Amino acid sequence: METLAPVAVFVAVVAAVRGTWSPCGVSMLSSITPLTESGRGNRYWITVGWFILGTLFGGATLGLVAAGGALLVSALGLSLEAALAAGVVGALITLASDLGPGGWRLPSNPRQVNRTWLDRYRSWVYGLGFGWQLGVGVATFVMSATVYLMVVLTALTGRPMFAFLTVMGFGFVRGLAIIPGARVKTSADLMTLHRTIERFRPHSRAIAVATQIAVLGIFIGTLTTAMVGVIVAVVLAGVAWSMRDSLRDPAPKVRQVATASR
Repeated sequence: METLAPVAVFVAVVAAVRGTWSPCGVSMLSSITPLTESGRGNRYWITVGWFILGTLFGGATLGLVAAGGALLVSALGLSLEAALAAGVVGALITLASDLGPGGWRLPSNPRQVNRTWLDRYRSWVYGLGFGWQLGVGVATFVMSATVYLMVVLTALTGRPMFAFLTVMGFGFVRGLAIIPGARVKTSADLMTLHRTIERFRPHSRAIAVATQIAVLGIFIGTLTTAMVGVIVAVVLAGVAWSMRDSLRDPAPKVRQVATASR
C-alpha cells in the first residue's frame, strides 16, 4: 500500500486546511482571540490548548471509523490493484461532489457550533467542545468532500493504526487553524485577519479540487501507465476549469418561517 499511504496523508492535510474556511472555522477566528478571551477573563493560550486538544479527540473519533474500515480491508485481503481501483471510484465521487454538477453534493452537514457556550461555560468546556466538533470533520460544515476521501483512502491501506493516526493528524492540523487569531489584539486586527482569510477562499476550493484530480491521475497511472494517468488528470482539470464559475462553498440551509399577517 506504498502508493496509498502518502496520498492519504496529503489528502488529510488538504482536507484539514480547507476546513479553515467553514463558517465554524471562520467563527473560531473571531470567537477565540486574545481580544475576546481577555474580555471573558480567560488566558488565550490556555483556551487554545484546550481547543487543539479537542480537535485531537475529534480526529481520533473519526480515526476510529477509518481504522475500522482498515480492519475490514485487511480481513478481505484486498490487493493493491483492487484498493487503487476502489480509491479511483471514491475520488471520482468526491470530485463530482466538490464540482457539484446540477447542485449534487455529498452530505455537507450545514450546522454550526453553539456560540452561546462562550457565555455559559468555562474556557476548557467550550475549548474542548468546539475543538472536538471541528476535529471530527463531519459534525459541522463539510467544506470539501476530501474529508470523505481521506477516510476512504486511509481505510484502503488496510493498516488500522496508520488510518487512526492519519485522521487524528487531520484533527490536529485543523486545530492549528486557530493560531492566526493570536495576533488579534484589536477590532482592526480582526478585520484585517478576516480580509486575508477571505482573499484565499477561492484558492482553497481550487486546491481541494486539484488534489482529487491528482489522486485520480496517480492511481490511474499506477494501474495503467503514467501517460494515461497524466491524460486523465489533464482532461479532468479541463472539466474542472470549465466549471470554475459554478464552484461555491456549501451554503447553510435557510429555514423560512411563515408568519401570519394580521
